Order: sequence, then structure tokens, then C-alpha cells
Amino acid sequence: MGKEAEIAAKFWKALRSDRTIMLGLVGTGEGHAQPMTAQLDGDEDASPIWIFSAKNVDLVKALGEGKPAAAQFVAKDHGLFATFDGVLTPDNDRAVIDRLWNRFVAAWYEGGKSDPQLQLLRFDPGHAQVWLNENSLSAGIKLMLGKDPKKEYADKVAEVKLAG
Repeated sequence: MGKEAEIAAKFWKALRSDRTIMLGLVGTGEGHAQPMTAQLDGDEDASPIWIFSAKNVDLVKALGEGKPAAAQFVAKDHGLFATFDGVLTPDNDRAVIDRLWNRFVAAWYEGGKSDPQLQLLRFDPGHAQVWLNENSLSAGIKLMLGKDPKKEYADKVAEVKLAG
């Protein structure tokens, strides 16, 4: 497995675990990125990222039929950082809603899966830049041992294609 594929796999694993992204529309002037909970359908990498939202949220109102979007992600342990782009579209696919529905999602919708405000979003990611964290303590130790932390860090950054 090449460096890019290895880093992409680490990205998907971290996203599947930690799930909070900052999501916003690109080039629309429609406000700032906002925190959203990302869900993946199944175990495959490069799958769409699904987000439960509401029709009255500014991002959803500005979305229309779909627009380019960008997201930022930080793993909870700060071991991985990523920024990625893609296309965000409204998609109330009932089968996907049924598969992804859980008690945490249900807490936000009084009407359950039939709540009139429920809006499922589909984010099809394109490209990402992913950084694996090299903390400053580790970099300092490497420097003391005569190693160049910048040179070693080059293997911890990758431009990756997230789409399948």
C-alpha cells in the first residue's frame, strides 16, 4: 500500500470513529462552515458521507439542488487533520435513513423518520489533504538525536483522492 492509500485509510478510520466535521458551501457567500455529524454507510472507504440536518438550517436552505462544499476534520486525539472538498446534495433516500437512523439522530426529530424538517444530506467527497500529527515533543526528541523532523514529516502529509 502506498503512502497516499495508507494515509487515506487512516482518514476514513478516524472519520468513522470521531465523525464531527466542519462543513460549508464553497464560493456561495452563504455563511460559515458549521459542525455536522458525518455517518458512513457500511465499511467501505470512499463511500458518500451522510449527514442528518434540518430543512430550516441556513446551510440546507442555501444548498438548493446541490453545490460544491468543503469540510475540515480533526481527529479527537489530534492525530490526524484533514480538509476535503466535494459535492453536497439533499437526498432523503428512505433506505439510507432507515439504515443510519439511531437514537442519537432520533433525539433531534420529534416526528421521527417522518419529521417534516428532516433533511438527509449526501456529501460525495473528492480530494483531500490529510496531515498526520507529529507532535512537537516527538519533533524535539528527533532534533536532539540529529534527525531532521521536517524531512521525516514529509511522509505524514498526502494529497489523496477520496472518491471511489
